[in-house]
Amino acid sequence: QVQLVESGGGLVQPGGSLRLSCAASGSITSIYDMAWYRQAPGKERELVAAITSGGDRNYGDTVKGRFTISRDNAKNTVYLQTNSLKPEGTAVYYCNAQRRLLGSTFSYWGQGTQVTVSS
Repeated sequence: QVQLVESGGGLVQPGGSLRLSCAASGSITSIYDMAWYRQAPGKERELVAAITSGGDRNYGDTVKGRFTISRDNAKNTVYLQTNSLKPEGTAVYYCNAQRRLLGSTFSYWGQGTQVTVSS
């Protein structure tokens, strides 16, 4: 069973930055596709950023140029550097690990970390 633990959330002023971390229970970050999602109150969960096991990255349109996803396989940790945060970035941020194997998809979620952008 894969366990993911997010950290690094908090209260930040508009224009500020936070670095979110997602620590995995095993050596999965090199073989799973990893992603960050967020869910604001009353809204659907949306993709923020993703990095494949091969290192390809993609970002949601609303965060391109401001957020960066990275991975440290030696530490089994995925990071999300969030810069120039906006109030609409207030949400719970979730880490996801996903892998397809033998026709099945294995997907795991962390418990989330709250990010509040407010002055």
